[in-house]
Amino acid sequence: MDKLWSKFSFLDESGSLNNKNEAYFTMGMLKMSQPYYLQSRILYQRSLNNFHDEMKFNKLSSKNKKFIKIVIDALFETRSIDFYSYTTLKTSKYFIDNFSENEWDAYEDICLKLLGAAVSEQELLILIADHITTPKEVKFEVTVKNKFNKEKKRLALVGVCRFDSKSNDLLQIADLIIGIVSYDIKYSKGLVEGSKHKIEIVNYFKEKLGVETLTRGYRGKKFNIFVEQGITNEVRDKNEKGTSS
Repeated sequence: MDKLWSKFSFLDESGSLNNKNEAYFTMGMLKMSQPYYLQSRILYQRSLNNFHDEMKFNKLSSKNKKFIKIVIDALFETRSIDFYSYTTLKTSKYFIDNFSENEWDAYEDICLKLLGAAVSEQELLILIADHITTPKEVKFEVTVKNKFNKEKKRLALVGVCRFDSKSNDLLQIADLIIGIVSYDIKYSKGLVEGSKHKIEIVNYFKEKLGVETLTRGYRGKKFNIFVEQGITNEVRDKNEKGTSS
């Protein structure tokens, strides 16, 4: 390889693999070579707007949605950033056939699937993941790194580290985007009643992206949103129309 690029990836998830009341699970990742540019812009906007709260999709309200729109604008305007997400329906045939019944193994497998979609042959990834409490026998950082490098037959994933998202704006942005994707899908299926503030942010993001719906995924220059094929037919849509991508 003539040139290798090191990229930082910030990973978060929406939903729980062991909660039977949550039909969908989404994992998403922001990938960038220079986190400084987006991070410094967010810090500047925090200071300018006197905003010191955590940016979480499930905490959207009339008090913070203006700032969240500023963050979404910053994400779209920052160069050399890619977003990848994968959404699955936990009762789908594909999920049952392809992922372990063990939630931690399934979590690792979905992470590996997402990393595989995100990495190029010229890239070395550094994975920063949101911290979740796991059993002592689960060695997420070690397992994911070893499995991914073995699969790629090279050093593709340099290291994995977990951080509390409260301390990291870029993990919080990952949470925002996967929250938007997941909410748009669940709202279209009638699984949530619809918070006007969350719907406003979902629509704002879709307008920036230039789409009417995220239920069938999206693939573009910066955003790669994959919704598992077939799952939209297993939970009835509230309205049938929508763009396909």
